[in-house]
Amino acid sequence: MKKLVLSVVFSLLYITSASAGVNVGVSGAVGIFSASAKESNPTTSKTTGSGSEYGSAAFGSVFAEAVLADKLIVGVDYLPSALETETAETAKSQKGTADAITTATNKIQVDFEHMTTLYAGVMLNENLYIKAGFVQVDVITNEDLGTGSNYGDTELDGSMFGFGYHNAMDNGMFIRVEGSYMDFDGATQTSSSNADRKIELTSLDGVTGKVSFGKSF
Repeated sequence: MKKLVLSVVFSLLYITSASAGVNVGVSGAVGIFSASAKESNPTTSKTTGSGSEYGSAAFGSVFAEAVLADKLIVGVDYLPSALETETAETAKSQKGTADAITTATNKIQVDFEHMTTLYAGVMLNENLYIKAGFVQVDVITNEDLGTGSNYGDTELDGSMFGFGYHNAMDNGMFIRVEGSYMDFDGATQTSSSNADRKIELTSLDGVTGKVSFGKSF
């Protein structure tokens, strides 16, 4: 799906470049994100664990845009490096036969790779703009579970909304300051060792602040 999105965007940029302006640039951003998830066994309708976490991240991206009639913007933003979470570790004790208690240590760390945003925007005046788009990101889970199972990797889809200030210079360079909100759809993964055990990402969203530098052609 991500390859299809990129193909559509670059085709559009190529087709419109003869009759429209093109912007290219780099961005630096910081964001605060929150996520909630639960682990459950559907056969018993029992939630075995749940939780929510907050975290911050700093990242850079590159972008390319087509500008139509000096008002409409269609573009793609891509993060070439992964966003890496810290490693979370928990220890669970379980009572077995003969009253023996065993403890299993679970470690999990997640990478968010190849985040790609396809967006459209409109200039409200010479400087102010609003934009909305579609976001995709690969979620790579790096877990070490005491049970020996794993939950595999997945891909998340989401949406974004933003607004910003665009300052164009006489030499074709420009600078932007932008704020945005991202909201991702949920996802469910099944344990490799127990088909009845599932982990569900119930929410993932965040706000970001971004500064961009670019060149208009």
